Amino acid sequence: MTIKEVSERFDLSADTLRYYERIGLIPRVPRNKSGVRDYDEESCQWVQLIKCMRKAGVQIEALIEYVALYRQGDDTVDARRDILAEQRNRLIERMEDMQAALERLNGKIERYDQGLMRSSSGQ
Repeated sequence: MTIKEVSERFDLSADTLRYYERIGLIPRVPRNKSGVRDYDEESCQWVQLIKCMRKAGVQIEALIEYVALYRQGDDTVDARRDILAEQRNRLIERMEDMQAALERLNGKIERYDQGLMRSSSGQ
């Protein structure tokens, strides 16, 4: 697949895809005889993983480390697992914070719906 096709498929700009490859988030994308990027299924799977992880708030540095360890082979399985577990724990904390904020918002909206927020004393 061309970079344009991958860009459209994953809703990422071509510049973002090039950047991800340049900083090591995506292993080197195969090239055709003319030297143009020719994304294969494995490359697309990396793009999909990185997009998912970034959307979940996983830091670029953690992903770069994960990909670098992956390239080193099976001796790094434990280290890769540890990175994923740490990122999962951070995501759980963020989700808990977001859940608390959602509950507060829901409570405030409910107070508005009940007409309790008419005075200047209601935050």
